[in-house]
Amino acid sequence: MKDQPTFLDLLLEAHIGLERQGPGSRETVEKALGFLGDLSRLENIADLGCGTGGQTLILAEYLTGKIVGLDMFPAFTRELDKRAAEKDFDDRVKGVVGNMENLPFEKSSLDLIWSEGAIDNIGFEKGLSQWRAFLKEDGMIAVTCPSWLTGVHPEEAEKFWTDAGSRLDLVEDNINIMQNCGYQFIAAFALTEDCWTKNYFEPREQAISGLIEKYGNCDTVRDYAALNRREVELYLKYKQHYGYVFYIGKAV
Repeated sequence: MKDQPTFLDLLLEAHIGLERQGPGSRETVEKALGFLGDLSRLENIADLGCGTGGQTLILAEYLTGKIVGLDMFPAFTRELDKRAAEKDFDDRVKGVVGNMENLPFEKSSLDLIWSEGAIDNIGFEKGLSQWRAFLKEDGMIAVTCPSWLTGVHPEEAEKFWTDAGSRLDLVEDNINIMQNCGYQFIAAFALTEDCWTKNYFEPREQAISGLIEKYGNCDTVRDYAALNRREVELYLKYKQHYGYVFYIGKAV
């Protein structure tokens, strides 16, 4: 049996081979891009919390500007660079190791900030407020954040997300936050069920099964698997009440 891995080891190993490190889809990216207006004006783009770049490389298909994919895990940014090179995007797409709370960009330098499944790690309001300074005048922002879709907030679902370090707010409350942070609200829409199940939960479960086989079902792997499967259970039970929502805005 291999040495017992940590939760972080398992998170990285389970996700490094996945196309996506969270819920999403090509169709969702394309829909969000449709709200950004003239795409040719977007010359400098940052994808924050990019993971291995599933959405980053889709952006590169539609945008002609330079894209920096920023993530705190070097293994993810290395994988992004590898995938970008395979698609001949390496002249325009580059992975950078960094912190979303201390962005390595000049102020007022970005035309677009993109972020999927990451802003809730630092807080929706905090992220929007801090990132605003890095956008040019009329720069765009497009982020996904887990949100309540109804006024019903099931206690066990709320506890799960709170324990995970994420705060869920109603869509209308997040729209107000966006406006108060210096953005014109453009659009918001919820991700579809397939974004969660087909595109993320199912391939992640396959990866977790591989970890169980590799590490001999050790305690840490069992706990990691149980936590991830609990997330799936809660989503399927309460998906009408919460989900990831795309928020698109313009710096004003």
